[in-house]
Amino acid sequence: MRTYGMGRAARLLGVSPDTVRRWADAGRLPTRRDETGRRLVEGRDLAAFAAALAAETPPAGSADHGEPYTTARNAFPGIVTAVTLGDVAAQVEIQAGPHRLVSLLTREAVEELGLAVGMEAVARVKATNVHIDRG
Repeated sequence: MRTYGMGRAARLLGVSPDTVRRWADAGRLPTRRDETGRRLVEGRDLAAFAAALAAETPPAGSADHGEPYTTARNAFPGIVTAVTLGDVAAQVEIQAGPHRLVSLLTREAVEELGLAVGMEAVARVKATNVHIDRG
């Protein structure tokens, strides 16, 4: 069975390692220690915890704000690393943790949002097909 260290579990859950440790200390996330004393989470336990956490966390943009529904799975907060403007279209690159996202949009939208290199931005992904690979 695959196990995860605190740092990797934190990246998969989208929180800090300290948050994962606090959840483990509080008994919310089952862990065990290996022979070197490192705290590990079993893959099945992490998957169950991630699903439970998603179910108890209100989604960003919930109805109380009048914004469209989004989830953590399709929102990638990051920093704008490149903006290429054409006459009509534009390309914006965002680095969100280990993920590089490239968006093609209108020049007008980029200008209205005031997007520039070095700004924080959130890339939101909506797709009809999702491909899953083992890393």
